[in-house]
Amino acid sequence: MKKPLVEFIGTFFLVFTVGMAVRGHAPLTPLAIGASLMAMIFAGGHVSGAHFNPAVTLGLYLRGRCPKADVIPYLIAQFAAGFLAACIVSYLFGGRAEQVALHGTIPSAIVEFLFTFALVWVVLNVATAKGTAGNSFYGLAIGMVVMAGATVVGGVSGGAFNPAVGLGVLTMGLESAKQFALYLVFNLSGAVAAAMTYRFVNGTE
Repeated sequence: MKKPLVEFIGTFFLVFTVGMAVRGHAPLTPLAIGASLMAMIFAGGHVSGAHFNPAVTLGLYLRGRCPKADVIPYLIAQFAAGFLAACIVSYLFGGRAEQVALHGTIPSAIVEFLFTFALVWVVLNVATAKGTAGNSFYGLAIGMVVMAGATVVGGVSGGAFNPAVGLGVLTMGLESAKQFALYLVFNLSGAVAAAMTYRFVNGTE
């Protein structure tokens, strides 16, 4: 139970930060999100691996660095954390957002796939590769990928790169059910592509 609990905590604060920043129109929203993720990775990485994202869990499983027995508990913890964080944000703002964002389907699919690929690619290379074993920068690298993605394509797709975040923004009323479905498909497919590319480049190590 320790590892799913850590996954719950990290995912909760990531989604809570996303919701509070977006609903509160914070001027440094991408920085806040990236910093929150970075801090939670450094806090929980030694316990659970600090996935905080179903796409990352899938990528690490395909890479061979997440035991099969951990996959379902991690996914439950991540989605539950995203939902609870969204409920608290909605309560603090007096209800769900009144209007969902409007994003183009094809542009959203492209950028969600690409930045989820980038995120999982970075996770695999900085947190699981022999060549970077024992480094102290992995949390910063991962957080900065999310910050960069939120900055440059947040207006295109909402910048989830994470199905648990997608569930959170759906629950807050910030995104539509259609957009959540798009997050599921293209975040997870981006993770699969990153894991397969990693294995092609690095072999099984």
